[in-house]
Amino acid sequence: MIEYGVKKRGSEKIKLNIESASNNVVLKKPGWLKVKSLTNDDVSNLKKQLRNNKLHTVCEEAFCPNIGECFANGTATFMILGDICTRRCSFCDVAHGRPIMPDPDEPERLAQSVLSMGLKYVVITSVDRDDLEDGGSKHFLKCVSAVRKINKDIRVEILVPDFRKCSTIALDILSTELPDVFNHNLETVPRLYRTVRPGSDYKHSLQLLQSFKHKNPDVPTKSGIMLGLGETKDEVITVLNDLSQHGCDLVTIGQYLQPSKYHHPVMRYVSPDEFNELKNIAFELGIKDVASGPLVRSSYHADKQSRQILKN
Repeated sequence: MIEYGVKKRGSEKIKLNIESASNNVVLKKPGWLKVKSLTNDDVSNLKKQLRNNKLHTVCEEAFCPNIGECFANGTATFMILGDICTRRCSFCDVAHGRPIMPDPDEPERLAQSVLSMGLKYVVITSVDRDDLEDGGSKHFLKCVSAVRKINKDIRVEILVPDFRKCSTIALDILSTELPDVFNHNLETVPRLYRTVRPGSDYKHSLQLLQSFKHKNPDVPTKSGIMLGLGETKDEVITVLNDLSQHGCDLVTIGQYLQPSKYHHPVMRYVSPDEFNELKNIAFELGIKDVASGPLVRSSYHADKQSRQILKN
């Protein structure tokens, strides 16, 4: 019997078959990855408000290392369409399982929370919803519309799943009220997709970004990748070149951190110097703005990156 709305974590996570993980060696985090814990009244009040409004943030669900900084500054990336994903990506700690139907009241609750928080820039993302015919794109549209309706001068970035079974329909829907930034993460290099992003396809994700750009050339497109999953530097450069060739304007590059022993292991910690090197290479390849560093995440300082490209 299928149980709806049931999360699966821990030992029910996807079993990995990674040769170098067989040694069970846990790499020690270098000094540049130490994050000061920020727990104060602002953070506690924001979490309380999110719970009262039955809202989820990727900041909490994915154990983002910048959660203290972002929450302390009154910013958050909202995760719509529930907190249960239909995919089982080996890097991600968002629960997988059989999700419930979208909550019709969520767009209004989201808009009210954005208003009460006084945000000027908001990122809206979601779990994968392969169970929905439109992949959840109509719900994205409703959330964007609701947020803009009651929040004057708000700028909205959407970080979407790959809509692999319905990308044409989804892009048509999302193009009826355009976001300020369209974001879809490649996450890793194509060689690692079978292990890291089962159910996803590298070429399809590139095509999603390119197709949106062709339909809406004035809207910046954005993508992000993680390092430390077993990729080589040459493979990363190839991905950056692919993104440039497919019209991607903004890129984020960050260090992968293993949420638990059941997830994909960290194969190496990348130095700040290498992150800077890749940032320069990305610019040389034609990417308009790049955020690259150990603690960079897709939505980290998204407002600043957006402002930077709009200036150019």
